[in-house]
Amino acid sequence: MKRRNFLAGLALTPAISPSLAFTQTPPADDRAYWLQTLLKVAGPVLTAAAAGQLKDKMPVESAPKQLEGRKKVTYLEALGRTLTGLSPWLDAEVPAAERSQQQRFGELARQAIARSVDPQAPTFLNFTSGGQPLVDAAFLAHALLRAPKALWEKLDARTQQNLVAALTSTRAIKPGFNNWLLFSGMVEAALLRFTGKADEMRLDYALRQHEQWYKGDGAYGDGPNFHWDYYNSFVIQPMMLDIVRTMQEAGKGQKGLYETVLARAQRYAVIQERMIAPDGSFAAYGRSLAYRCGAFQHLAQMALQKQLPAELTPAQVRSALTAVIRRTMEAPGTYDGGGWLQIGLCGHQPSIGETYISTGSLYLCTAAFVPLGLPADDPFWSNPAQDWTARKIWSGQDIKADHAY
Repeated sequence: MKRRNFLAGLALTPAISPSLAFTQTPPADDRAYWLQTLLKVAGPVLTAAAAGQLKDKMPVESAPKQLEGRKKVTYLEALGRTLTGLSPWLDAEVPAAERSQQQRFGELARQAIARSVDPQAPTFLNFTSGGQPLVDAAFLAHALLRAPKALWEKLDARTQQNLVAALTSTRAIKPGFNNWLLFSGMVEAALLRFTGKADEMRLDYALRQHEQWYKGDGAYGDGPNFHWDYYNSFVIQPMMLDIVRTMQEAGKGQKGLYETVLARAQRYAVIQERMIAPDGSFAAYGRSLAYRCGAFQHLAQMALQKQLPAELTPAQVRSALTAVIRRTMEAPGTYDGGGWLQIGLCGHQPSIGETYISTGSLYLCTAAFVPLGLPADDPFWSNPAQDWTARKIWSGQDIKADHAY
């Protein structure tokens, strides 16, 4: 169903620099715009990886003096992070207009995985050297859980075996005493789901520690301390929800934990939606801002899993996320001449990248697109666009007061 996208007419005030203006007008249909943007981001990574040319074709931008170190890990970053956002769409029942693209990208993804986990091939990626591979093996594992048909069942037996071996090999990496425990947990959750076997101590330890680190009102600490950043969305809450759910589906884990984690997650979804300003910008605080719209993975996942709290309608969340995607993905300088992402939050801003940021890191922006796994006739896509909370407040509309959980 065609419908007017009111975001296309969103005016930038004279106080905002013209350099921040969007360079594209998205299609009238929000879903088409989301998919167009996601495939633009994912295309270079998966095309190169499927051809065995990721290391040759992907440029590597990093902080000064970090280039050689990042080259050892950035390729798995690019693959795991691209797939973690693309995966729900790969497994979805999609409209006829999307099917040829879905088939093409699904095949590219499977070819990319096959080449990346083959230990006898020069395209084999680093799963064990340094700490970073654990992070991106976890994002790859999350992609498998989000697309079991497209990214696991359709793999040949040899690739499945190699993939399990690659994920298992990350046990050699000791996670940090912070959100990294969930990276170990996510790898084990995927192994549990697809092999029936896992190191249950790693699963249990990750969840028990995060229970201890819960700070209240829907937020967890990143380790013992609370940090003002977006890691509750980049990692903590999306992975906790899917780890706990995977364990419960396997008949393991603490009874009632999913309901507890979900209630906190719904409060955090309310907070995330309120963070989105009327123009789609959001407060630029904390680390890893170069992940762009990936800062709203949690809100997007809650929509995907149809677990939005009663305060949020699917249409207002779609409208808010569309504004964020436009604000972070359309600024001049977002892509280089070859279509690869460049470091920045709103355009090319190299200094915003920490020492652990490189080109592959940036592909966590795809995590904002996970609602593409919903059917096109789901209310998230089919209902008319709605103002989100900040647009309501700052246009003078009357809204209910917010309350802590």
